[in-house]
Amino acid sequence: MSIDLLGLEPWKWRRGRLLTHPPTKGPPMTLDAKHQSPALSIAIVPDSFKGSAGAGAVAQAMARGARAAAQASGRDVDITTLPFADGGEGTLDAVMDAWKTEARSVATTDALGRRVTARYGLSRDGTTAIIEAAEANGLPAVSDVPLRPLDASTYGIGALVDEALTEGATEIVLCLGGSATTDGGTGLFNALGARFMDAHGNQLPPGGGSLEQLASIDVSGVDARVFEVSWKIACDVTDPLVGPLGAAAVFGPQKGAKDADIDVLDAGLRRLAAVIGEVTGRHLGEAPGMGAAGGLAVSLAGFCEVELVPGWELVARILNAREILEAADLVITGEGRLDSQSLHGKVVNGVRLASRPETDVIVIAGSVELSPEELAEAGILAAYSIAHGPASLKELSEGAIELITHTSYSVVRTYLAVAVPYLKKRLTVP
Repeated sequence: MSIDLLGLEPWKWRRGRLLTHPPTKGPPMTLDAKHQSPALSIAIVPDSFKGSAGAGAVAQAMARGARAAAQASGRDVDITTLPFADGGEGTLDAVMDAWKTEARSVATTDALGRRVTARYGLSRDGTTAIIEAAEANGLPAVSDVPLRPLDASTYGIGALVDEALTEGATEIVLCLGGSATTDGGTGLFNALGARFMDAHGNQLPPGGGSLEQLASIDVSGVDARVFEVSWKIACDVTDPLVGPLGAAAVFGPQKGAKDADIDVLDAGLRRLAAVIGEVTGRHLGEAPGMGAAGGLAVSLAGFCEVELVPGWELVARILNAREILEAADLVITGEGRLDSQSLHGKVVNGVRLASRPETDVIVIAGSVELSPEELAEAGILAAYSIAHGPASLKELSEGAIELITHTSYSVVRTYLAVAVPYLKKRLTVP
């Protein structure tokens, strides 16, 4: 199945409006001397197809299809691949792929305190570390046992931060998605040297379930580097820390929290925010985004200088994505499921916003659930599903790479046939 707007000349739809004159912006294209055809610049910038293929494998599959289509059409194309992510699952791998470096492994603990090995990434110059919090406190790692929402802790992330600091990182990019925890980041800050104590001076047990007993926070034992490093937090939600739209109420159920647990966790997070406010004057309970990942950023934000940035924007900065997208004539992106959420904080959203208004953006997805009108309003030229007929999710997942390659071939072959006649009109012949 495909949903597209190719019934019109390609230039006529741009960012949800019908143009009456061809666009004139953008770098001039040159003719291939042999075929007198456009040498098309294609940027392939997909997210992972979660559960089926990582962003790197998806990008390579799309590139294979695009190259085969160009060869079959007798066209010259310049293809740039940039595996992408939205700051959640898969961000570490996408960044490592772009940096051409290997992730580093660290012995630590999962959300329930069990020994695990987690990864983090370090830039080639050693100045920027990227940490995917779910490597140490993610839901998948504790899916083998009953969830314990009151006890789950972010403590294991601390080992990753400590290792990054030891290696000399001056900037830490912390990606929040996929957590099993609702402890306000107290476990992480505790691992870095902070103490969260009750009225009797006793250290609180791990997890958000004990935070209602919080009386004081001692940061005298925190490594000075924690306060000196530049913190960038990838955050794709605007939920506050507490209340009906807060961390416990909105995200607690997926972490195993029942109604009574939600009440306990919300009360604990309120107490944490109150104590931080008393100590530092920073009132974070209602601050947008502080509810992400069970309030993971709250303890850091209470005592350190942190910057909350939409995940796709943060990844775009790291990967220099805007420069690549702005140089492209055609952008192909994709993800497992294209729906209304894709247009709010996800990779597809970031790609369309970072591309030039006159650049064609095409999406390839496992399933497409947006109407032609919604695609046009979003500035997406076309969206194609990799499902060529009735198929189960298992079949699509197992054959994803081949299906993505075949779909990319069809998309690019069609685009070259439809778009090139118009594109010739604005070419500059050397």
